Amino acid sequence: MRSAYDVILKPVISERSMDQAPGKKYTFKVAVDANKTEVKHAVEEIFDVEVKKVNIMNVNGKLKRMGRNVGRTPAYKKAIVTLTDASKEIEFFSSL
Repeated sequence: MRSAYDVILKPVISERSMDQAPGKKYTFKVAVDANKTEVKHAVEEIFDVEVKKVNIMNVNGKLKRMGRNVGRTPAYKKAIVTLTDASKEIEFFSSL
């Protein structure tokens, strides 16, 4: 069994994700092989909240150029977690 910290890698801090935070939706970068159930249990364990719904998407890497060299940023998996109305907000996102 994996640790909750192996499933949730880091929060996604962007303008769009921060606009969703007051509506109890939080965005995290998760392990590539994680599923919705693992993400739900990990968020509930780490932040002590109750999760209502989890949406997961695969994000493809972007092409980047440095002069004539072409490369690709790594692909990753992103999860948008919706909390129940009864659960409290996650303090990490409210402090930003």
